Amino acid sequence: MGQQFGIGDTVIVQSRKVTHHHRTPSYIYGKEGRIEKIHGKFKNPEQLAYGNNGLPEQTLYSVLFKYTDVEISKDILPSDELMMDIFEHWLSPGPKK
Repeated sequence: MGQQFGIGDTVIVQSRKVTHHHRTPSYIYGKEGRIEKIHGKFKNPEQLAYGNNGLPEQTLYSVLFKYTDVEISKDILPSDELMMDIFEHWLSPGPKK
């Protein structure tokens, strides 16, 4: 399976009720961002944490968010941004821009 997203694509971080180990912080759930970098495919750390083989490998992306959209701090400037690495299985296509 190839990568689903390309650089510049808009994505939405999926909102999930999670009770197991995961690498995507809840404050980013449902937020819209833009793919800035594609790191490649890696074993899924959410599976590796439980002794599984981590397969199939997942594409890891750097996603850029406007800090004002994330709203995790009051002391921000409108130009502030947040870059976060997120695995593909947490991302859905966002609106076309």
